[in-house]
Amino acid sequence: MRAEPLPPRDRSATHVLKECVERDIAFVPFCPLGWPRGEANPVLTNPAVIQTADRLGITPPQVALRWLLQLAPNVLLIPGTASVDHLMENLAAQDVELDGESLRALADIADRPR
Repeated sequence: MRAEPLPPRDRSATHVLKECVERDIAFVPFCPLGWPRGEANPVLTNPAVIQTADRLGITPPQVALRWLLQLAPNVLLIPGTASVDHLMENLAAQDVELDGESLRALADIADRPR
């Protein structure tokens, strides 16, 4: 099932995720790192995401991807990539551990402007 976006800041597809969990089917959020790309990206330029990445020694995309992966075991991500290095960076997000401080900081950015 293709779902609406669900990056840390836009939680509009939470109801779709819950339905997917209940039915034991995959949840694949569209554009998991948010839109638009680049400097105007509201997820990757969010201070809480940047501060979490700096504190954990990882990249903002890894923070956002890991946040999505920790939502439920049926979350599958297909982030775009144009290089092997970028692919490896995205794959490394699965090994990131978001601690309580990180999860609290990311919970507070839902649907709030930067």
